[in-house]
Amino acid sequence: MLKIQVLGPGCANCQRLETLTRQAVAGLGVEAEVEKVTDMRQIMARGVMATPGLAVNDKLVSTGRVPSASEVMALIANVLAEEDAGS
Repeated sequence: MLKIQVLGPGCANCQRLETLTRQAVAGLGVEAEVEKVTDMRQIMARGVMATPGLAVNDKLVSTGRVPSASEVMALIANVLAEEDAGS
């Protein structure tokens, strides 16, 4: 199962990214746990200097902006493809 983290303090952009991420997961038809990380120490430890951030299976794929719904789907699909290629 995918582990997806939305990294941000809970601002409007962070909430929008979480909604888009949940839609992308549903659109891709994959099983995923979507977790919100709001602790700024954890967020900064992940290398996120501008929120919101998005991490898929512990790989940081986006920071400082809200990608489009199709881009979120592509980011998730890219991580899945990389993991499939590596196994």
